[in-house]
This record gives sequence, structure tokens and C-alpha cells, in this order.
Amino acid sequence: MPRSPRAPSPLATVPLIGVALLSLVGCSADMSGYPSLAPRPVEKLGFEEPATPPPAPVAADPALDARLAGIATARATAAREFDAAAERATARASAARGAAAGSERWLEAQTAIAELDSLRSAHADSLNQFEELAAARAQALQPAYPALEQALDAARATAATQTRRIDALAASLPSG
Repeated sequence: MPRSPRAPSPLATVPLIGVALLSLVGCSADMSGYPSLAPRPVEKLGFEEPATPPPAPVAADPALDARLAGIATARATAAREFDAAAERATARASAARGAAAGSERWLEAQTAIAELDSLRSAHADSLNQFEELAAARAQALQPAYPALEQALDAARATAATQTRRIDALAASLPSG
């Protein structure tokens, strides 16, 4: 006769219950020593750059202002002399347009253009002085000085105009 299945004894299930209880003990361990996986406050911030604080006002510097005024006067004088010489050079270049390279009119125009080059270098000296002042301020980690920046911009613009004017006059003459 076949045997009927027998119900397990209560003592046989004790090891299974013990294993189940031990596995639950691991789930109830103290997790306070581990970091949370929740987003931190800094991670909730966007990626936008923070607002730049406004620049601090620049204190007036009377000694620098006096130095700038002296350089600006020399620069203005050099620019006026260049403009007067440029008018003469333009007239001489116009007279030399049909002349051959090496002719008297061509030589006079070339001489006038060479004079413009030397007058341009006088203006460039003033520009260099402005740039040296700006570099010294930057090296000392001082903020930009508005009067110096304006003087630099004006001197650079004048220097570029002078260079274009000389180049145009030289290009208008026959090469020789």
C-alpha cells in the first residue's frame, strides 16, 4: 500500500523559520552611517552662471590725470602735425600720379610720405606711453581707469587712421 504523505513535524520547520528571521535582521540594520541618495540642495540648483557683481567705482587719481593730460597734449600736437603734412603729401602724390618712378615729382611725393612715417612714430610714442600706463595698472591688479581707457581708444583710432592714410598715398604712386 502506498504511504500517505506525512505532514512535516513542527520541529522540522524551525530551521527554516530561523533562516527567514536572520535574513530579515539584515534589512533592519542601522543605515545612518551611509549617505542618502536623495538629491542634495546644491544639486537642485540650475547651471546658470551667478550674477556678476557691479564693478567697484574707481577712485580719482590726480597724479595719473596730470600725466594723461601731458601725454594727450603731446599726442594732439603730433596728430595736428601729421594732418598738416598729410595734406602736403596728398598734393605731392596727386602731382606725381602720371610721373614715372624716379622722377622729381615722384621723389618729392616719396619724401613727403617718409615724413608722414616719422610723424606717425611721434604719435605712436604717445600711444606707447598710454599703453605702458595701462599695463602698469593691470600688473598692479588695479581696475581700468576710465580716462586712460578713453585716451587709449582715441590714440589707437588715430594711429589706425594715420596708417591707412599713409598706405593709400603709397599705393597711389607708381612703384619704383
